[in-house]
Amino acid sequence: MKHETITTSSQLDQLCERLSAAEVIGFDTEFVSEDSFFPKLCLVQVVAPGLLAVIDPLAVADVSPFWKMLAARTRPTIVHAGREELNFCLAAVGSPPGQLFDTQLAAGFVNHEYPSGYGGLVRRFLNQSAAKGETRTDWRRRPLSDDQIDYALEDVRYLLPLRDKLQQLLQSHQREQWFADEMQSWMGEVQDARERLRWRKVSGISGMSSRSLAIVRELWMWRNKEAQRRNMPAKRVLRDDLVVELARRQSADPNKIRAIRGLTRNVIQNYVTSIAAGIQRGLDLPASELPQKQRSEMPSQLNILGQFLSPALNSICRSAQIATALVGTATDVRDLVAYRLDFGESERQEPPALALGWRAEVVGKLIDELLAGKRTIRIKDPHSDHPLAFEPSQAPE
Repeated sequence: MKHETITTSSQLDQLCERLSAAEVIGFDTEFVSEDSFFPKLCLVQVVAPGLLAVIDPLAVADVSPFWKMLAARTRPTIVHAGREELNFCLAAVGSPPGQLFDTQLAAGFVNHEYPSGYGGLVRRFLNQSAAKGETRTDWRRRPLSDDQIDYALEDVRYLLPLRDKLQQLLQSHQREQWFADEMQSWMGEVQDARERLRWRKVSGISGMSSRSLAIVRELWMWRNKEAQRRNMPAKRVLRDDLVVELARRQSADPNKIRAIRGLTRNVIQNYVTSIAAGIQRGLDLPASELPQKQRSEMPSQLNILGQFLSPALNSICRSAQIATALVGTATDVRDLVAYRLDFGESERQEPPALALGWRAEVVGKLIDELLAGKRTIRIKDPHSDHPLAFEPSQAPE
């Protein structure tokens, strides 16, 4: 596939100048993340009208001009499932690409499936086939073969026509504003996630006391900082199961810590003092500052209503030609029911997702009417793809 290869800073500056003037561009990245805390950027593929290029970050000393150019753009920049692409830009310059358009997200507003792979969207909407192969490439190794480069370029080859087709469909469905709102929300979530303390994702903490949860949180924060400092996966510093065991034992005694089965020699030699300090911080935390246990049980009525209304969510979305997974989940339905019927949700700081924005327009208002008895669910045609009908309730005589 004919393309330009960018391996010097001067070549990158020239490319960025041309891309700045382009009406629309698309890009993708290849990276490796299994051996480090921060993903290792190995290749950037770029497409614009009349232009196809690959940037080699392992050869170019500083790739930041590319990210600065993206952040400064006021014309569309296209990605597919671009969470890592957005993260690279945020890490480099602190700002997202201007006018970002994610084809995976856009497709969810005009198609039943979400999230959809790039190749699937190319087949569905463009009737083309993106080439496959080289899926297990170690993108850090040099030189890259022509086949590897061609495979990487396939990920941007169809981005511009795919965006054009999806844009047309968004217009015909009158969902451009829905998509724009969701893009802003999604970018905000990605930015927030960079700072969010995700210690509750540690596996095995269900049912723990608040004091043990405080220790988990302290150990997670220490582990995260150490992993960043050493640029290594966090779980290689200290595994989740060991974090949980340490929190359950609630002992900051270094000798008792060393006695826990599973601790590697490296952990015992280098981290016992830090682990003990983290445990002690959790033990010393005032009761008023302890993390709250998450409620694991729900009222039986809420569970029944959630199970009943969740299939309705799928039916509503299919009728509206929008992906159910993009709109919400069974948990979102339960959250809306709990919020509307005040099942212990009075302290909630903000309305649930299905009560806000375009989601309320698609689903939330209809569920509200079902809960209020203003609508009923009826099996209209059991052989149809849309067997359920939502009809106004008949007023009692």
